[in-house]
Amino acid sequence: MDLEFSDEQNMLRDAVSKFCETEYTFDKREKIVESNLGHSPDLWKQFAELGWLGMPFSEKNGGYDAGPIELSIIFEEFGKHLIVEPYLSNIVMSGSLLEATDTDVSRELINNIISGNKQVSVAFSEPNNGYKFHEISCSVVDNKINGTKSIVLNAEFADKFIVYLKNENNNGLYLVDADTPGLSINSFSTIDGSNCGDLHFEDVSTENTVVLLSGDDATQGIDKMLDLSILCICAEAIGGMFTSYTKTVQYTKEREQFGQPISNFQVLQHRMVEMFMETEIAKSLLMKAMMQLDANDKESSKTISALKAQVGKASRIVGQEAVQLHGGMGVSNEMSIGHYLKKFTAIDSMFGNRIFHLKRFTSL
Repeated sequence: MDLEFSDEQNMLRDAVSKFCETEYTFDKREKIVESNLGHSPDLWKQFAELGWLGMPFSEKNGGYDAGPIELSIIFEEFGKHLIVEPYLSNIVMSGSLLEATDTDVSRELINNIISGNKQVSVAFSEPNNGYKFHEISCSVVDNKINGTKSIVLNAEFADKFIVYLKNENNNGLYLVDADTPGLSINSFSTIDGSNCGDLHFEDVSTENTVVLLSGDDATQGIDKMLDLSILCICAEAIGGMFTSYTKTVQYTKEREQFGQPISNFQVLQHRMVEMFMETEIAKSLLMKAMMQLDANDKESSKTISALKAQVGKASRIVGQEAVQLHGGMGVSNEMSIGHYLKKFTAIDSMFGNRIFHLKRFTSL
């Protein structure tokens, strides 16, 4: 098994890392989070110019045919810098579903996503369904959509939604314009500063909607989207864990107590070693998961659940230790370290939490 990244993949990592270090400082990130937009349109355009918005799309759709490995590289670097741009909702989630279709509508929309001119979000989860994403109440009856979709990423700023609906005991993915009459959006911010929203459908006509996938194709499309999305957010968490660890080590070298750096105290060294080990274990599992997913291995879904469960455990340990070793400063908004813990908390709840994926792992 080849565990080495290719020259192209290393170049991609370097490019994303350098951009984030220079263009996405923590102070700039905080101003973006506090703005009414919740992300930066200027930076999103730069993402498009750099070709990042076209990474996972096929060459026939104007993309670069990048796979799970390249996406993991991007998200690991994003995680190191707490990026809040809506890459997950637009490129990974919506992109994977649009790539599974072969229509003029989807091709045109993909081109608009790659150019940064359109934003698309996926509405697949519902209130109180306990991560059972295929148990759908939001439905199409007599050509009218009624129901609610919850925790839709980037909902306030999406131009279109890919909505997972039930139609005559069959599931389907419908493309719905954000300004469709009868569709209302309740937008809010999550603990990590990301934008989310609930969609409420009240007698929304299907006249101007497009069915992208239906039946088993829709079900399989959602499952593949979820596996890829989980891989990406786990890579993001691991990037954040790495930065939390390195920032903590640096802080303990500078913080003095009893006339010496607190990094000299053995009990704190042990805690930082645990942070390092938890990060490395999660990184190893990420490597396995991304290679299996890239090779369409039949065991990939099981490994994805193992990864999500491990990252949920490890990121909590790393995040809490980082905050505690920084002391009172660790929970201040002015320092980045507490924001990593918030990101880890948000990631753990996305697409099924640690307990859910432990149960899923044993059942696969």
